[in-house]
Amino acid sequence: MRELRIRLLAGVFVIAAILSWAGARLWNSIGTLPSVPLAAPIVLALIAVVLVATALSIRSRLKAQRERRPEAKGVDPLMAARAVVFGQASALVAALVAGMYGGTGVFLLESLDIPARRDQAIYAGFSVLAGLAVIVAAIFLERVCKLPEDDDRNTGAASAA
Repeated sequence: MRELRIRLLAGVFVIAAILSWAGARLWNSIGTLPSVPLAAPIVLALIAVVLVATALSIRSRLKAQRERRPEAKGVDPLMAARAVVFGQASALVAALVAGMYGGTGVFLLESLDIPARRDQAIYAGFSVLAGLAVIVAAIFLERVCKLPEDDDRNTGAASAA
């Protein structure tokens, strides 16, 4: 399984932000701008919490296995692989959504004197922060599930669980 590339996530974020900013300008010239939902940063933050909880659970189980504790539960490789795929998918979607709200938020910075637009800019800013939290949590989960390199058959690339 391939690791997440920060450049890919940054590229998705920047392209989504530019397209969202341009779309917000176009939509605003037509009449009204769609709102940023209050639930957006909340949902992203919940996803980040789930990713961190999963990573901490897997990490503690792996530590118990390494220390050979008698009550240690093993980590199913398929479950770890599914967790990594969930983390990678969440990071890609979070980069897209954070970029989208980031572009909208940058557009809304022009009209902070209007209370409704100021609230929308705040929600967009929190959505970007929560999206970044999802990305960080996904990278942490991926690092927890990463298998050590095999020195006997060193292929130059570490494989993930």
